[in-house]
Amino acid sequence: MTIKVNIKQLGKKKNKIAGVPFPLEHEPRTVRELIRECVHTCVRQYNERAAKSDNPDPLSAEQIADMSEIGKIAFGINYGEKLPDEEKAVTDAYQAYEDGLFRVFIGEDEAGELDSTVSISEGSEVTFIRLVMLAGRMW
Repeated sequence: MTIKVNIKQLGKKKNKIAGVPFPLEHEPRTVRELIRECVHTCVRQYNERAAKSDNPDPLSAEQIADMSEIGKIAFGINYGEKLPDEEKAVTDAYQAYEDGLFRVFIGEDEAGELDSTVSISEGSEVTFIRLVMLAGRMW
């Protein structure tokens, strides 16, 4: 099953959101299962990139321009030898969701609690929004 995950594109000049095809192995029925499937896909893709880090894909001119706008041009190479632990990543994602560090929207509706039922089909649009806490001092 493939869903469309909305991702903010890098760069200051083109602050746009683009839908990216995102493969899932199983159809999720709850928010918990959706998060588990997404983390599983991300860890698998990261491990695949790490496996071919000796011979990374060349960057396009557009990728280089986008990365230069944010101040860092990188190939996405894992210079460490340690690969992520998928179960720990899933547990951390659940905790972050419960702590309100990110929210999930399916279409235009917020997904709700971890055990809330979701209706996701082929091509559904999913948006993850990271909530950044601002710290500062009142004068």
